[in-house]
This record gives sequence, C-alpha cells and structure tokens, in this order.
Amino acid sequence: MSATDAPAADERILRASPLRKLLGRPELGSVVGAIAVFLFFAFAADSFLRASSLSTVLYASSTIGIMAVPVALLMIGGEFDLSAGVMVTSSALLSSMFSYQMTANVWVGVGVSLLVTLALGAFNGFMLSRTRLPSFIITLGTYLMLIGMNLGFTKLIDDTVSTKSIADMEGFTSAKAVFASTVTLGGVDFKITILWWIVLVALASWVLLRTRAGNWIFAVGGNQDAARAVGVPVTKTRIGLYMGVALGAWISGQHLLFSYDVVQSGEGVGNELIYIIAAVIGGCLITGGYGSAVGSAVGALIFGMTSKGIVFAEWNPDWFKFFLGAMLLLATLLNAWVRKRAEATK
Repeated sequence: MSATDAPAADERILRASPLRKLLGRPELGSVVGAIAVFLFFAFAADSFLRASSLSTVLYASSTIGIMAVPVALLMIGGEFDLSAGVMVTSSALLSSMFSYQMTANVWVGVGVSLLVTLALGAFNGFMLSRTRLPSFIITLGTYLMLIGMNLGFTKLIDDTVSTKSIADMEGFTSAKAVFASTVTLGGVDFKITILWWIVLVALASWVLLRTRAGNWIFAVGGNQDAARAVGVPVTKTRIGLYMGVALGAWISGQHLLFSYDVVQSGEGVGNELIYIIAAVIGGCLITGGYGSAVGSAVGALIFGMTSKGIVFAEWNPDWFKFFLGAMLLLATLLNAWVRKRAEATK
C-alpha cells in the first residue's frame, strides 16, 4: 500500500495541542482576571502582600467559595438557586434553636440541621422536575418562604430576631473546632473554612471529570431532552445538584453559628447573587452545560481579593459593588472571547 493510500487518522483520537487544551478550559479567563486583580492590589495596597493579609483574603474567599462550588455545579446543570443565601441562615438557625430548646448536645442540632437542609434542597429539585416551572420561580418561592420562616420562627421561639447563646452547651467546643476553628501555620492564622473549601473543590472536580454523574450534569445542562433520550436520569441529577447546594449551605451555616455563637434571622439575604457571580466569573455559562469547580474557586478568590484589597488600599468601600459589577462584565466578555478562540482552534 502506498503512502497516499494509507487511511487517514481518526479525528476522534487525534491529540489536542497544549494551546487548544488551555484555551478550552472554562476557568482560563478567570485565572487571567485573578492574576490581574492580584497584581493591581499588590501595587495599590502596601499591606496586601503581607502573610496576614493574604490569610484574610483566603478566608473571605472561602466563605464565598464553599457555596460557589455547588452553585457552579448547579449552573453547569442548567439551573439556578435563589434560596442558597437564605438557606445558609436557615441551617444555622435550625442547629442553634433545636439544640437550645431541646437542651441536647450541640451535635444533635447539627445533625437535625443537616437532614432538614438536605430536605429543602431535595424539595427544590423535586418541585422543579414535577412542575416544569423555571428554577427561577421555584427557588424564588423557596427564598421568600425561608425568609419568612427564619424571622417568624426565631421571634416565636426566642422572642427576638436572634438566637440564644449555645456557647456553654455540651458539644459546642468540638463543633467549633470542626466548623470555625483557626489553624496556625508559620505564625499565620488560617481559618478552617479554607480547608473545607479546598476539599469541596477537589471533590466537585472529581465528580465532574471522573464520574458518570459528572457526564450527566454536563448533559442535562447542555440539552436535557437529548440527555433524557439517551437514558440520563434527569430528575435524579437535578435533585442531587440541589442537595449539593443544600450541603454547602449547611457547612456555611454551621460556620456562621459557631463563629459568632448567635445567629441573626435576617442574615444571608442577597448572598445568593454573590455565589452566582463567583460562578459566572469562574467561567460558568448562564445557559448551562459549561464551567468547572476550579473556575468557581478562582471566581471566589477574585471576590475575596477585591473585597479585602479595597480595605487594604484604604479606599471608600462604597465603591466595592461598582468593582464587583465591572468584574462580572469583564469576566463574562473575557470568557466569551476565550470560548471563541477555543472554537476557532478546533
């Protein structure tokens, strides 16, 4: 057989160039943005590069990142959850009030909170699948109900808008060590939430890239009808994604409770938008089917660097929302450009 008669290589097994792989990563735009933000504040704020300052930045990023990770997975699956911010507060209130009213070990309240919070997530996923209403409507309803329940139950049980102190109850010290402790490394204090954040990013990345469930998430977000036609369990995938958001809300809620001992019933309103912004900055598409857990972590890091960088630079914090909005627009445009470049190289 002559060289001209040799069969052409199957394009499905052709190796992609490093450049093509790089341009195809959803988090590329956010990484470029994170480097730019870091360099900007490194020059704008003298104290930004101090170890203690970077620890503060990581802590601020982790409190957003813990929720941004499951929210990103949900967005890859093509859905939203507007109740995510308030659910954090609901989780904390449940743990505190159950433990206090039942005079039980704090861990009992933590366990009850986990079960109820996961049930709330399952409720969102179940209602979405059964009613076929947009997730915006379903979770907006849950959002409003939780706001009312948080305030109503707290006033009914505690006669005030905040919970009673549980600092002297059995199990509080060990629970605080798990959810709100501080670890000292090299003379610098790091909050335990940073470790929670790293673990969640690693777990979510493994699920997305190494498991069948990850394929299902991308398939449902890309085209749910086509996914259903090839046997993807769309309903179970959706419910699982909403329960993932609930798990993140539970972890964040316990950190909130054991950091401050008491919880204000009105906290958490508006935070759901911050989680979505972090995911979008990290490369997730509003339309679903595209994104990564690592990207959401980078988006949260950009948020943390900006929020604390403004403080370190001694600027007026009133400008923070302006910078946040500008970052959202720039990141979206950069992500769109990166995707076009990736498609052009194929």
